[in-house]
Amino acid sequence: MRTNKAIISAISLGALTLTSGCVTNPETGNRTISKAAIGGLGGVVGGYLLGDILGGRNDRTAKIVGAGLGGLAGAGIGYYMDEQEKKLREQTAGTGVDVTREGDNLILNMPSNVTFAVDSSAIDPEFQSTLGTVADTLSQYEKSYVDVLGHTDSTGSDSYNQSLSERRAASVANFLTNSGVQRERLATRGFGESQPVASNSTEEGRAANRRVEIKIVPIRQDDLNG
Repeated sequence: MRTNKAIISAISLGALTLTSGCVTNPETGNRTISKAAIGGLGGVVGGYLLGDILGGRNDRTAKIVGAGLGGLAGAGIGYYMDEQEKKLREQTAGTGVDVTREGDNLILNMPSNVTFAVDSSAIDPEFQSTLGTVADTLSQYEKSYVDVLGHTDSTGSDSYNQSLSERRAASVANFLTNSGVQRERLATRGFGESQPVASNSTEEGRAANRRVEIKIVPIRQDDLNG
């Protein structure tokens, strides 16, 4: 069954609003999402970029505690994410990876033209070095959840795109794990073609929609206290 087009249109509108609402700090070069853009989403993407994590915090708390990973509190949260953001920006500069900051959360947008060959879930060998340095930073800053999210354009069937997005997300997550990122922090999900950030009517737009995102959300001490 084809995905309901009304739902796709609503998601597309929300995603495009979010993209157009990104602003760049002229002094630091950091990209953030404006409050106006966040308000304009109206819940369309269900908190997808606004701090939620896959599976919910309750389902992941036991794993985090079992792995001996602590949480963050107070002003330490912002500082911790500031330092992590700075290092990730340095490591990905000029690689085609885009780092976006929203509140205390980070999103690394990795377009498929630098991460995967067409119709493949095998990470491009030329990108493995960059992803390896990202993994090193994620390992160092262990007090954060790491969600890996796969997306495709609308070319092909819904079912095929869903499967491809899942395989690509899993491929990146496995690479991160093999590079030292604790498995307990990781979760993956494929969204297929359901969350475009650009129009699928142009090649440029389709290229933007073919992507894997790494979402990094701080583990707060309150999460672990139940």
